[in-house]
Amino acid sequence: MSRLTDLIAATKAKDLTLGQELEREFQVLSSRRSFGLNFERHRPESVELPGRPIRKGDKVRILSPRGSTAKGDQRLWRVVGFETGKEVKVAHLELLGAVEPEQQTVTVADLAIVAEFRDYIYPGLVSTGKVELGESKPFHTVINAENFHALEALTFTHRGKIDAIYIDPPYNSGATDWKYNNSYVERDDLYRHSKWLAMMERRLFIAKSLLKAECSVLIITIDSREYLRLGLLLEQSFPEARIQMVSTIINPKGVSVIDGFRRADEYIFFVMFGTAAPARLPLSAEWSPSSIVSGGFSNGDAMDEMSDGERAEQKKEPGWTSMMRRGSEAARTDRPSMFYPIYADPKARRIIEVGEPIPDGVNEAPQKPELVAILPIRKNGSQGRWQISAGELKERISQGRIRLGRPTPYGYVVNYLPDGAYREALSETYNLVGRADDGSLVAYRKDDEASRIAPTQWKIASHNASEHGSGLLELFIPDRKFPFPKSLYAVEDTLKFFLAENSNAVVLDFFSGSGTTAHAIMRLNRQDGGRRQCILVTNNEVAADEQASLRKADLRPGDAAWEKWGICDYITKPRIAAAITGKTPAGKKIEGDYKFTDEFPIAEGFQENAEFFTLTYETPVAVSHNRAFARVAPLLWMRAGSEGRRINKLPQPGWEVADTYGLLTDLDKAVPFCKAVEAKGSIRIAYIVTDDDRRFQSVARRLPGAVEPVRLYESYLLNFRFAMGR
Repeated sequence: MSRLTDLIAATKAKDLTLGQELEREFQVLSSRRSFGLNFERHRPESVELPGRPIRKGDKVRILSPRGSTAKGDQRLWRVVGFETGKEVKVAHLELLGAVEPEQQTVTVADLAIVAEFRDYIYPGLVSTGKVELGESKPFHTVINAENFHALEALTFTHRGKIDAIYIDPPYNSGATDWKYNNSYVERDDLYRHSKWLAMMERRLFIAKSLLKAECSVLIITIDSREYLRLGLLLEQSFPEARIQMVSTIINPKGVSVIDGFRRADEYIFFVMFGTAAPARLPLSAEWSPSSIVSGGFSNGDAMDEMSDGERAEQKKEPGWTSMMRRGSEAARTDRPSMFYPIYADPKARRIIEVGEPIPDGVNEAPQKPELVAILPIRKNGSQGRWQISAGELKERISQGRIRLGRPTPYGYVVNYLPDGAYREALSETYNLVGRADDGSLVAYRKDDEASRIAPTQWKIASHNASEHGSGLLELFIPDRKFPFPKSLYAVEDTLKFFLAENSNAVVLDFFSGSGTTAHAIMRLNRQDGGRRQCILVTNNEVAADEQASLRKADLRPGDAAWEKWGICDYITKPRIAAAITGKTPAGKKIEGDYKFTDEFPIAEGFQENAEFFTLTYETPVAVSHNRAFARVAPLLWMRAGSEGRRINKLPQPGWEVADTYGLLTDLDKAVPFCKAVEAKGSIRIAYIVTDDDRRFQSVARRLPGAVEPVRLYESYLLNFRFAMGR
């Protein structure tokens, strides 16, 4: 219910007549809709913080008894004091917002702190592990937190510094896929769409302050349930931006819709700021609009109906030619050993096996389960032969010289690269882009101006979410399930349009789920030696269907035995670690290869660094008196680029210089500090701890011009006190 509805209900409790009159007027006003997106901005969201120490003055909820699956008391209480001297710590509570005063005494273990989004927060971070295989490269960071609060924390570290945001928010399906105020939003909730819009608007408002105004992009994936409302929300929230929507096939088979068409696609919104625009990239034939019309997934399908000259003119590819022999000695009887079956998987659109020559007198190939047998049969039904032997074909498949084309009555068109065309494709004349979904080489002439902007309809085999999302995730974290992960290659392609020419980009995903975005960034870095870094934010929510069994086992959120099953600890962190190391959580080398643009064994991993954090909630007093420095320290390091060594403790000599930033706590040591900063040459930020603005300015003037001076803790405290527009 909206905040106004709550207030009317409270008024009714005090004065029924007045409340009813207000309700009638409210209904009249709510029926008047102005043009554009209208929705109720619901009462501020709140989040429970299990496991956080309870302090006097905290807002709390009383938890359900252990073993109970019933929903707990949702009222908010304030801690007014504690009873000391007892074995079990007890808190005295006072009900908030009550018409009549109400108090309770409850054991502290049965309470959970509640943070409302209208409250000020003073965040910190605690490291929960790291993977370091990238030497001097910046760290990817994974933050376990409520994403609204994590976004607020990033306003201190990354305001105006983010190059791209990629998010895959809840699709609001009504299938317990997201919560509003600690309750799942069900399908029959009359305020379902308003709650979703209110949730998104609050986060997008903060996200806007993180993006670079001069050049950045916000990318949001969504399906048919909210894409219309999201489009209006984006236009309303970002009037200065250019917005486009792409339709992309993620499940070629489609998903059944009651009394509707099968749903096979979803949508991607691109919100472009400043000079941001999709880059012209070498794209395979799959990206051609004619490929979509032809209905094919395989690279080259759209070009099978063209002549060789038309194909070469459009794409300037090497000289692919038909595997079917033409001209003289082209019949089966001319070379019986070259009449053999080629077996293709019609789902993967890939050649799986090459059979033995068919004996004389036999006109059909042996059948193999779930595979299509392709024989060299001409359009008129006569028997031809292949250009090369079965043994040669196997070798050329491994070289990427065989391409599977469009379906025919006799199987599929099969094309190959002759020796001369293959040598040319590997020469300096061509740019070798990678391999298509069928394993064939993708190469274009370097003087080809046909590198192009992608269309707004995508039907790309590598974007299949089932095969390259769920199937791929299973390799990294076996037997761990996550609903509907994105195809790794789909996220990679989407980001590449905006990051191909920015090898130092900072990317944020604050609905990170299984961590696909960071994984995609690692692949982009490997392709061009980039130093891009990704910030992932996800909570540690346990899947709805698992919560009941955990509660019956006397567990609660905050218990270690509960938290280990949460999204961040069970899925996101292990997936990122597995991607970098090439090993599963059990330490086993991951089998299989990456496909498409950059093919290599998954077990090779990546030369990348990543660190995992949990968001903490500090008090301004603890921060200003240096008692929270260990938790604020990671924020200082992130603001300086998440790179190199971190200063985790207050320096005893009064100052310290790391790789990208320095910290001065004793202003009497300003001279040696400034000299060390200048000598280091790589310092970006100098943090100066002082309450005296005059002395701060004095030190700042001594620093090299390229170094940003930041006053602690004033800069930190003011950021969270005033920046969020409360």
